[in-house]
Amino acid sequence: MYQPYPTSGQGQMPEPQRPPAPNSVQTAVKLMYAGAGLSLIELILDLVSIGSVKTAIHKRFPNYTAAQLHTAEVSYVVFAVIASVIAIGLWIWMARANAAGHNWARITGTVFFALNTLFFLLSVARPHASIGLVLSLLVWLVGLGAVIMLWRKESAPFFSPRAQ
Repeated sequence: MYQPYPTSGQGQMPEPQRPPAPNSVQTAVKLMYAGAGLSLIELILDLVSIGSVKTAIHKRFPNYTAAQLHTAEVSYVVFAVIASVIAIGLWIWMARANAAGHNWARITGTVFFALNTLFFLLSVARPHASIGLVLSLLVWLVGLGAVIMLWRKESAPFFSPRAQ
């Protein structure tokens, strides 16, 4: 026979509802998913252009032995793949967390954008393929758009703590 667990007699208090996500937050989340997609395209282009990495390293360091050249090439590719996978994961994580209305995610996403800005400026200073720079600029612009949307006035109530 089933006996419910005794309670204090008071009914359960319903959890306050979060207001629906405003258009600005929905747009920011879509931009974050677009950022993940662009980062995936960057990863694919990095993998397609692996052959040019060896040439670029050899041009920059002509005294490298074949073993050193191979090690530098493998290190570059491994770093690029790991960094791209992390970037894609961060875009998706921030999109989901911001869609759920977590204020910490809005702040964290803004910090990630600031770091991306720094890395973008550093990448402009070094030699690069023009298509890579264009994609990096697009990723940066998507991040800028997402941050602007997250901090718009109409977004604030969605991220404010729910009253008990």
